[in-house]
Amino acid sequence: MKVESDRWGIIYVPRAGERNAQKRWRQIREYLDMRKVKYDCVQSEGADTIERITGMLISNGYRRIVVIGGDEALNGAINGIMFTPREIRSEITLGIVPNGIGNDFASFWGLTVDGYKQAIHWIIEGRTKKIDVGYCSYREGDDERVRYFLMSVNIGLSAQAIRLSDICKRFGRKNPSYLLALISLFKERKLYKMRLKVNNDDINDRIMTMCIGNSRGYGLTPSAVPYNGWIDLSIIARPKFLQLIKGLYMLLHGQILNHEQVRPFRTKSVTILDAGGASTCLDGKSITPNYPMTVSLEPGALNFIIPG
Repeated sequence: MKVESDRWGIIYVPRAGERNAQKRWRQIREYLDMRKVKYDCVQSEGADTIERITGMLISNGYRRIVVIGGDEALNGAINGIMFTPREIRSEITLGIVPNGIGNDFASFWGLTVDGYKQAIHWIIEGRTKKIDVGYCSYREGDDERVRYFLMSVNIGLSAQAIRLSDICKRFGRKNPSYLLALISLFKERKLYKMRLKVNNDDINDRIMTMCIGNSRGYGLTPSAVPYNGWIDLSIIARPKFLQLIKGLYMLLHGQILNHEQVRPFRTKSVTILDAGGASTCLDGKSITPNYPMTVSLEPGALNFIIPG
């Protein structure tokens, strides 16, 4: 049976730790029905299945893919889309209704978890923009890997903090053990011996963290936008403790690039030769690359439904 061109393929991903996941879906479903949206929905219980589900929906003829989930869910959908043939990919539009622990990319566009009706309205309106998609190419074991991302690649302390922040949210932000772990992480400020090439610079230094952003990268690349054909890089050395407190304040206010310990770059590509054993995450999802790893982007590779 041929799928109608205006029928949505929805991937619903319940928020981790949410007790009323079905209640949330019922609210969204009722609004979709009220707006007379034609759709089919597949529920995923974890981000690891979303790439496969996205590929399945595309193979079955769906050309409007809507993710109801967070950053990791969106990353799975992106990889499902980007690994389809280019001529099919050009027909696909992607929309998002925020529903995750982390919703950094949705927040970039002004979308909120509570504003699901507005997000659905904008998807119905269907205003699209071609946006850039970042990618990492590296080896994992004996295999050559390519993984795509919309937000950022984080290496070092920021990767650990993002991962720990997700754990805190899953178990409750008031959980004292995780709060103490987060404080301990920032207090330690471990340095990693990293080597990388960016533009005409060869960097060989002890680095606390770095972020390669296609968008604002959880605040570490606040000037990055996913539609200018560039990626931003922020490299942070080991600040003193008071400088760290100042940096956290500037991070929350979008001013981190003005911090004296931050080295910003704008580039087309970054090659990381060695990360010194630092943790790495891509759109908040941990990866274990064997270096060297190249990070670049495909300009205008995705039709994304934006607020209108």
